[in-house]
Amino acid sequence: MTEEQITEKKQIIEEENSEEKTTEEDTESKSSDVPSAEGKDSEDAEVKKERRLVVPGEVIISGDDYLPGEFTRKDGKDIIAKRYGLAETGGRVIKVIPLSGVFEPRRGNSVIGRVQDLTYSGWVIEIDGPYSAFLPIMESPRFINKDNLGDYANIGDVISAKILGVKRGSVDLTLKSRGLGKLEGGRIIKINPHKVPRVIGREGSMINLIKDESKTEITVGQNGYIWIKGDAEGEKKAEDAINLVCKEATSAGLTEIVEKFLKEGSK
Repeated sequence: MTEEQITEKKQIIEEENSEEKTTEEDTESKSSDVPSAEGKDSEDAEVKKERRLVVPGEVIISGDDYLPGEFTRKDGKDIIAKRYGLAETGGRVIKVIPLSGVFEPRRGNSVIGRVQDLTYSGWVIEIDGPYSAFLPIMESPRFINKDNLGDYANIGDVISAKILGVKRGSVDLTLKSRGLGKLEGGRIIKINPHKVPRVIGREGSMINLIKDESKTEITVGQNGYIWIKGDAEGEKKAEDAINLVCKEATSAGLTEIVEKFLKEGSK
């Protein structure tokens, strides 16, 4: 990417931030189908967040009061980006939301996966990450006979789970949280995991807009898998809208673009 293209994208993001302040409503997201997109620090909960495009090595902000968050480092008073993406400022902890790359599992992430295998003590789940994921029987919300694991979830079934822990070479999952478990019916689509925050939107505003206009249930995994359930027309409409968000992720006025698409059926 040339310096001119990067500058142009920065201007687009800055315009979008300004526009979204007046056009996006804060919509309360449901924990069962909208994971925390960026994770909120309690000390920053009431602070208005700002985002702008940065490249690796770029100084995001300077000052003794700022702390490095995800994909950033501190050099003296400077907080420096380690990845290409959206730098989020507004609180003490400064982080970058990557716009490219593979899913990097973290404790607390909500994910969607498919059962790959059954063992004597649980299920092996494919979550499209760098490590294999395992869901132990003990992390099920109800009693399951270890001799009949397939009665709850069999090979090929789709499950919404939460990452309990990440160890070297493996990821442990749990279902012990509201809204987790087997997802039946509907369709699964895959997007770049680093576009998930844009699909969810501020306080769930984008995904709730898509759900309302397409009349579908939607569960978003931070690994980039998204489950959509509704009638055939609604599922297709929601899928097309999500793909539009990913395509236009850095465009100004993204909410208006998606809303027009959903209401009129075209961009």
